[in-house]
Amino acid sequence: MKKSEFIQRFSLASLDSSCQEFRYPGTLKNASVLIPLQETEAGLEVILTRRADHLYHHPGQVSFPGGKCEESDISVVDTALRESHEEIGIIQDDVEILGQLRQYHTITGYLITPIIGFIPPHYPFIIDDNEVAEVFSVPLSHFLDESNHLRVKVSRRGMTHKIYFMPYMTYNIWGATAAIIKDLVKHLK
Repeated sequence: MKKSEFIQRFSLASLDSSCQEFRYPGTLKNASVLIPLQETEAGLEVILTRRADHLYHHPGQVSFPGGKCEESDISVVDTALRESHEEIGIIQDDVEILGQLRQYHTITGYLITPIIGFIPPHYPFIIDDNEVAEVFSVPLSHFLDESNHLRVKVSRRGMTHKIYFMPYMTYNIWGATAAIIKDLVKHLK
């Protein structure tokens, strides 16, 4: 898929409900992530990070750049752009914001707003080693092929949840990141 086709499909589709059924029962803290996309010679690529192994929360897990909203952030878009700059050096002016997906509740009490934006190809990422172990890309076509989507039911604190997994090469993409990708695929189809 090319950038122009992605933009057309994304813009013309109505924003469906999320594939996520879980709703956090308490007060939610706002957060946002950037879903950075690049158009390369091979097609569209989704940029992901692997969190640093020494982190207390979600060490080594695959995620999008992002985090919790700070008082100084004007909007969830500002949060996603600030966090993306802090974590992997994406400059705000280099991001072409396309839109957002439905918000996602985490079991830890965050309300994540996924922001979609294009960045230039072959971007010179600058990794903050305190937060990120590596930056890598996955062809969007891998995610569009729903045979790569796995779903497992798990029980936690007496509740059953569906958790998505989307393995790619040596990476295990799961949880909130995989569910957000699932929503993106649903939106594009």
